[in-house]
Amino acid sequence: MGKLFGTDGVRGLAGEKLSPELAFNLGKAFAYILKTRSEKDIATPTDKPVVLIGKDTRISGDMLEAAIVSGFTSMGVSVILAEVVPTPGVAFLIKKHKAHAGVVISASHNPFMDNGIKFFDKDGYKLSDELENEIEETVLNSIPLEASKYENIGYKKALATANEEYKDFLLNSIKIDDLKGLKIAIDCANGATSSVTPMLFEALSSDFSLIHAEPNGVNINENCGCTHMDSIALFVKENNMDIGIAYDGDGDRCLLIDELGNTIDGDMIMSICAKYMKDNGTLKNNTLVTTIMSNLGLFIMGEKEGITVEKTDVGDKYVLERLLKTGTNFGGEQSGHFIFLDYNTTGDGILTSLYVLKIMKETGKKLSELNKVMKVLPQVLVNAKVSAENKHSYMENAEIKAEIEKLEKKFDGKGRVLIRPSGTENLVRVLIEGEDETEILTEANNLKNLLEVKLCAE
Repeated sequence: MGKLFGTDGVRGLAGEKLSPELAFNLGKAFAYILKTRSEKDIATPTDKPVVLIGKDTRISGDMLEAAIVSGFTSMGVSVILAEVVPTPGVAFLIKKHKAHAGVVISASHNPFMDNGIKFFDKDGYKLSDELENEIEETVLNSIPLEASKYENIGYKKALATANEEYKDFLLNSIKIDDLKGLKIAIDCANGATSSVTPMLFEALSSDFSLIHAEPNGVNINENCGCTHMDSIALFVKENNMDIGIAYDGDGDRCLLIDELGNTIDGDMIMSICAKYMKDNGTLKNNTLVTTIMSNLGLFIMGEKEGITVEKTDVGDKYVLERLLKTGTNFGGEQSGHFIFLDYNTTGDGILTSLYVLKIMKETGKKLSELNKVMKVLPQVLVNAKVSAENKHSYMENAEIKAEIEKLEKKFDGKGRVLIRPSGTENLVRVLIEGEDETEILTEANNLKNLLEVKLCAE
């Protein structure tokens, strides 16, 4: 793990860890790498590499956008500003507008105080660890980069049609004539999907209701979206909706609520989609790719349905790497990232919701009926708040190590214990699966408390 980059770009408190100065230097560093690696793609000496930039609705987005644009243009790289648009929309627009790379300014599901910067290559894929390390080394070592002379400075231009183009892409990808007959509730997390969701579902002639779709710069993910499912669940039950859809701040995640008000998490969504794809001959190599965080029930489902379930480290970029390596086309995370490689190159929350709606329309089944593919083993996930310098060193503490080993022995054969540091926050995540939910909750909280005491939570 680098000092700047986590599992999903560079992230931190806006104006502090993620300062305008850092954004400027990240822009300069990526511009330098982009220019040196893109020379063969530039037609004439007067052409400039172009980067397409999108952002979510955080109040700090304008500040960081201005800084990173200055970094790019000072190095002779031009910029297309897509303004507020979901992350998967940026991945699509990079390819459509033949940009050399892309940037999203977002901290995804984090609160508004945080922000982040993540980079994409010309094909709409997140950057490799190798390129991220190269950017990081350039910034941290203050490697001098000579700015372009006045005649070669880059320019910026606005792309006013970004959300319209992304909407058309979604409609052309997931073919649905209409969604008449379904009552749909949508939680936009006061984030980037607020811009595109209304026009999309109006085009599908659907009976839909929006909640948390009025961003003001500070309410993104605030008790809403796919990390806070209570409000969408309540709305579904009170208004007799057929489905509730919850996105996150930048729109690359999606979780669902069935007509009974039950949460359909990422593992359940993967089981529904993977079975449908296998049954219809569209699941390449009959393989689903997920992460070590997925419930054991998903792997049992795979054995039952004849679907190979591949396992990776946590992070949608690692899911993508395995998809490309194995030649498969569908994977995701329990947290709500899903990659449908036949359509897009990154997690796409809106596309995922359309895919499930397509399954509901074609089968005529309620979401609760579709959600019988897998049986969920009781699972508890708690987060221990620790100091930044200690979050990777928990196994160096003898007492913590002994407690983890004791739990692993206790649940071996009847469940599992998984301990991992967060890639984006100062947290150590404790996940325990087992047969008795009360028991695993007690054990998880005991370990969480021990981690917080020994690792000096700030």
